[in-house]
Amino acid sequence: MRVLVTGGAGFIGSHLCDRLLAEGATVVCVDNLITGRLANIAHLQGHPGFRLTRHDISKPLEVPEPVDYVLHFASPASPRDYLKYPIQTLKVGSLGTLNALGIAKAKQAKFLLASTSEVYGDPQVHPQPESYWGHVNPVGPRSVYDEAKRFAEALTMAYHREHQIDTRIARVFNTYGPRMRLDDGRAIPTFIRQALKGEPLTVYGQGSQTRSFCYIDDLVEGIRRLMDSSIPDPVNLGNPDERPILEIAKEVLASVDGATSRIEFHPLPQDDPKQRCPDMTKTRHRLGWQPTITLHQGLERTVVWFAQDLRLRSSR
Repeated sequence: MRVLVTGGAGFIGSHLCDRLLAEGATVVCVDNLITGRLANIAHLQGHPGFRLTRHDISKPLEVPEPVDYVLHFASPASPRDYLKYPIQTLKVGSLGTLNALGIAKAKQAKFLLASTSEVYGDPQVHPQPESYWGHVNPVGPRSVYDEAKRFAEALTMAYHREHQIDTRIARVFNTYGPRMRLDDGRAIPTFIRQALKGEPLTVYGQGSQTRSFCYIDDLVEGIRRLMDSSIPDPVNLGNPDERPILEIAKEVLASVDGATSRIEFHPLPQDDPKQRCPDMTKTRHRLGWQPTITLHQGLERTVVWFAQDLRLRSSR
């Protein structure tokens, strides 16, 4: 299998590259590295089946070789990143998706879009099934990500209907694990960084807002099953183990040996979703998949990786 992965140097994209190469695939990783990191794919440099192309997929890309699958994972994904790069986020969700679909069309390749649970916005239906249309502020600060992904889904389905592109849409819920950036602003890496450094853990509101966190290895398995399926419309990929953010903060403290950090409460950001949990009925029925790694197991693995990453950075 010959696969083009946009955003392949990012958190999820780099783990996908690992999995595909382990299966014997040839992988072309396309990334402009504004939020992806060369460190995420350093171990793949020199691999005969791997090639990095430094390119912004929002601009047209010529791909000389045959391609069997296009996986479109390019986009800033954390609030801190997409608020820092609002125009780039909108462009990669629109023009980037258009260019990635154009490659799939030209190569007669299958196409998988990495969408997000953020298309549901601040949901009024709970848990969120794929049939729910969402509750999104189209002009709020988070809209640059939410609406970019909603447009990307619409464009993907238009190519499926108009050009018969064989499409998949993964609505990815909160994912965590090794290779996340400690400074990306998302809850788990922020909590871990603060706990490892002995800083107060920052919880917004009263910490009663809920999230459902899926460990990266589970997510990659779900993506691979979706790739091999024949489902053209959106599928939720995540973990239905819903927890309040305050509980997550306490779980992180329990996972960091010798952690003495206290918890500080700050005002909620605008349009921050109050609850987030995937309805996994369709996923379990159509893919035969559900996560197997518990939050405790995943946090232990993630804390070990971040502790090593911090030690490496401090030694340089």
